[in-house]
Amino acid sequence: MRADVQSLFIGIHMLYHAHQRDLTISDMQPELERHGYRVGDREVKYELERLTQENYLTSHGEGYSITGAGIEEFKEIQRKLKELCGEVLQPVDKGQAADTLA
Repeated sequence: MRADVQSLFIGIHMLYHAHQRDLTISDMQPELERHGYRVGDREVKYELERLTQENYLTSHGEGYSITGAGIEEFKEIQRKLKELCGEVLQPVDKGQAADTLA
């Protein structure tokens, strides 16, 4: 998977989990690895800080909580993912796919 796409997925996972409970680096690293991402503490901290800079999370000590803006962003992501999944998870007829590309 491309690094930029993986970063987006990691951010979505973090917003999801922050919506459920406060996050810490030590909680998120094994959770992300459980989903197949190979990340270290540095990458997890970087993504948490990026989400904080974008005002989707707020930090307090070692923990991070979702903000109102983060909740709204997560809801918008859910809407877009539902639409996207409805399209991209449909079976693709190889002949039709070739016609589309031509």
